[in-house]
Amino acid sequence: MDFLAQSIQMITLMALPFLLAVTLHEAGHALAAYKLGDPTAKLEGRLSLNPAVHIDPIGTIAIPLVAVLFQFPFLIGYAKPVMIQPRYFKNMRRDMVIVALAGPMGNLIVAIFFALVLKAAMAFGVAGDGWLFRTAQIGIFLNCLFMVFNLLPIPPLDGAGVVEQFLPHDMAQSYRSIAPFGFFILMGIIVVAKEIILVPTLVIGSVIATIVGVPF
Repeated sequence: MDFLAQSIQMITLMALPFLLAVTLHEAGHALAAYKLGDPTAKLEGRLSLNPAVHIDPIGTIAIPLVAVLFQFPFLIGYAKPVMIQPRYFKNMRRDMVIVALAGPMGNLIVAIFFALVLKAAMAFGVAGDGWLFRTAQIGIFLNCLFMVFNLLPIPPLDGAGVVEQFLPHDMAQSYRSIAPFGFFILMGIIVVAKEIILVPTLVIGSVIATIVGVPF
């Protein structure tokens, strides 16, 4: 019963930060693509801050619930990928890099937002063990985590999308072919080398918290 209660508590604390993380991540891709001339995401209704248009039943609901219930080292999940049509871009390599980086930058913005929420909560005397205080702290960590996670150079993550643009065509195709195995590579990293993700996450989160002046 204690395990169930603890899992429910973690879900209530992580739900809002997670939804904002995946929403701003995909909305970042959509906005960057639109600004660079690709109307696809806008036409599909993905240029939106409404979480409902980005939710994927498996990635946004099932996988995060499994991660919480089985006490993974950290929360994992994803939203529906935003469709990009590179043929609209004037400079395809440059613009693909910008679009790829826009998702993680969306997570950075949300991490800063939660730091500011935490700052305001402290100013108004919100209890350190209360829902708002703890949710804001988790929001900083979770969005820094998503930013670092997505910048890993493992297809189909955004980091791989950046690396791919600097490779010769044939090499880029071979690199992209790793994508079907990307999930298993990531699981391997989480199991045996989670510090690769965790250490930079904590560093970035600490920098944001120090600048804003909040505990992390």
